[in-house]
Amino acid sequence: MSEAAAPPPLTDEEILARFLRSKNQPTGSQTLGFRMLSVSQADKSVEVAFDARAELLANPMKQVQGGYLCAMLDECMSVACMVASGMTCVAPTAEMKTSFFRPAMPGPLKGVGRVVRWGKTLAFTEGELFDAEGRLLAKATGTAVPTPFRNYK
Repeated sequence: MSEAAAPPPLTDEEILARFLRSKNQPTGSQTLGFRMLSVSQADKSVEVAFDARAELLANPMKQVQGGYLCAMLDECMSVACMVASGMTCVAPTAEMKTSFFRPAMPGPLKGVGRVVRWGKTLAFTEGELFDAEGRLLAKATGTAVPTPFRNYK
């Protein structure tokens, strides 16, 4: 019995369309106001929009709480891994370091995620988060464990 041929690789446009039409977005992504803006498999990178709503202002200074910013950066880096794999893997985060440069206020935010190195068992990632004026708010580096979708439980 022969195995079925692997499907042809997806284009960047097909991957972007898949994210844009998905009605089954994870709850965490919904909470963050996640929306994919662009995909580049060649650069192993993504651009993402987030909507920092009032529910994310979990501190007395009326700024977006840092844990939500970490979640946004984690989302950028994880999705960049999915794109780098041609949408064949998920990429649970093994570790992450975040540096905060300025407070994030409510409103639109832009995230950039990229895979710096894709190894046999680990992927090394970077993420950046910007405000509506393009100012760098936070930056993260991470290590992820690429796991084929079929093996993910």
